[in-house]
Amino acid sequence: MGYSFKRLGRNGKPRYTACYEDLKGRVVSAGTFSSKKEADRAWQRAEAEVGKGRDMNLKRGRQTFQKYVEETWLPNHEVEPTTMQSYHYSIYKHVMPEFGSMRMMDILPEHVRTWIKRMKRNGVSPATIRYNKVVLSAIFTTALNDQVSYIHPCKGVRTPTVPEKPLDIITPEQFDQLYRALPGADSKLLVESDIEAGLRWGELTELRPCDLKVKSRVLTVTRVGVELNPNFHPEGKRFLVKHYPKDKEWRRFKLSRQIVDKLQDHIDEQGLGQDDLLFSYLPDTPAKRRIDLVADPESLGWTDSNAKGHRYRHGTLSAYNAANCRCQHCRHAVAAYRAQRRAYGKDDPRLPRVRDTDGHIPATWFRNQIWKPALQQADLDIKVRIHDLRHAHASWLLAGGADLQVVKERLGHGSISTTERYLHTLDTALNALDKIRSRKRPTD
Repeated sequence: MGYSFKRLGRNGKPRYTACYEDLKGRVVSAGTFSSKKEADRAWQRAEAEVGKGRDMNLKRGRQTFQKYVEETWLPNHEVEPTTMQSYHYSIYKHVMPEFGSMRMMDILPEHVRTWIKRMKRNGVSPATIRYNKVVLSAIFTTALNDQVSYIHPCKGVRTPTVPEKPLDIITPEQFDQLYRALPGADSKLLVESDIEAGLRWGELTELRPCDLKVKSRVLTVTRVGVELNPNFHPEGKRFLVKHYPKDKEWRRFKLSRQIVDKLQDHIDEQGLGQDDLLFSYLPDTPAKRRIDLVADPESLGWTDSNAKGHRYRHGTLSAYNAANCRCQHCRHAVAAYRAQRRAYGKDDPRLPRVRDTDGHIPATWFRNQIWKPALQQADLDIKVRIHDLRHAHASWLLAGGADLQVVKERLGHGSISTTERYLHTLDTALNALDKIRSRKRPTD
């Protein structure tokens, strides 16, 4: 049974403290008030909450947001390592500076609205604002369940609208241009495998010969490789192999004969074992890569006049040094010159930078060193990401008359509504996949 008792405050005026028994049978305070009537109401409310199985101990709510997140929420929140990495960035970049010093019980919806307004004023994108609010909401959902907070300050708070952008689907003709611009047979085979199978990047780069049944042409997707900051890897490494795809289910589907034959030839030529990676990280040396980027200065035109009225051809050392030109051609010329000197042992040559990888292809390396140069050379009229090949695969299948449920299962979508997005991209030719599959294999 709860009760209230009288005591004198610091100013000598009477104060009334409400007491009740919590779920563990301990006598705790429900607060101190200026009148006995308010104190009685407080312990009665607290007892009612205890009767519902809730703990009204205010001490838990007095801890700061930072203490709760760092000592309780982050250490005990069970999520994927990639998600935890993303949570850390969002929390310490956007959430903690705003709420870190506040007590959990003091954070109200008005504070969340003010925070969202401030992010919008500071130029944070609507998508990032929405994600930051999702992270904050997840924290307070747990706090509410832990009985640390008794309101959810994110409930009813709106974020700026994130427009749903239409998908730009690469056409077969554009894909052919891009394919021809790719350097080397390995990168071409990787990209062609992606457009044929519609795999996510982590699924594609984790493929091994044991996943492909050559005779039946069946590919089984059972794993995904993810790149992490070593701080979030269980063993402090860079790559983590998860033995399940994103949708937590293995999936099987057939590939075309031509891509299976190419993959088999690749396995034989590389002497790959059943558990080796089909596609491995094999970077060019920096010197070779930079020299290949240099264009012929005779075709590049002239710089603007410098302070002395002199002009120089783009893509030369003189344009970089004397005309202070920093266009890509002039920068590539200087980079190639320096790389050549280092290759011949001059200018204190340094070892080429090697990515920390166990053989998996880093997505940023492939994007910057293979994909973007190929896009620039292909000169397409749309921006294409590597992941957009997966979109193209789905769209081309549907355009060719494939069943929606079949495409859903093939791509591993959790909901058929995700697959339905591609129904609005049917401007692609009906024989899109056939055009890719009919590409002749290179003769030996």
